[in-house]
Amino acid sequence: MSPRTTPRNSRTTVIRTRAAVLAAGLGASVALGAGVAVAADTTAASSTAHAVEAQAAAQAKAATAKTDAKKAAAKKAASWVDPVKKYTLSAKFNQAGGMWSAKHSGQDFAVPTGTDVMAAHGGTVVKAGGNGAGDGPAYGNAIVIKHGNGTYSQYAHLSRIDVKIGQVVKTGQHIAKSGSTGNSSGPHLHFEIRTTANYGSAVDPVAFLRSQGVTV
Repeated sequence: MSPRTTPRNSRTTVIRTRAAVLAAGLGASVALGAGVAVAADTTAASSTAHAVEAQAAAQAKAATAKTDAKKAAAKKAASWVDPVKKYTLSAKFNQAGGMWSAKHSGQDFAVPTGTDVMAAHGGTVVKAGGNGAGDGPAYGNAIVIKHGNGTYSQYAHLSRIDVKIGQVVKTGQHIAKSGSTGNSSGPHLHFEIRTTANYGSAVDPVAFLRSQGVTV
């Protein structure tokens, strides 16, 4: 081997090695770039997924709040109910007329004799019987219920009484049958809301029921 052969071959090997290293580096750069692009796409997709999940969660929360509000409203309305069903409002509270010694003390619900009368709200029966349950013969057969919120409800002109003094009743529970006993010109339920158990403490029953969410 001549002295010139060795250096030329070594130079060629070095050039080839450098070319291989450069190609490998270029390939690595391309691969790295592709990896960065994939990572960026994955991050973007993940962000979009989180945004969709957050929106869905917010919508679900809003729907739940709306449902809870409806339930609360329904519960409030159910806490008081009309004392009879399928009625016609007749004589009104504080109405003047020859049927009463003073102005009308309640609201009359015109219904046929024998219509179910229900407790407008849960409470304890404190009066029940003839002679207006102690409030006078004009009321006929009557019932007074004491409620936990400091109010009383009265039901008069009944044809039949189905509860006793001291009995605890629930909202909407049957307590009597409507009639035309006492000072009455026809079958109906005379209904009062009072601040005490006795005559003379009545307030407008329709306004009161409506304030409790009842459609009268």
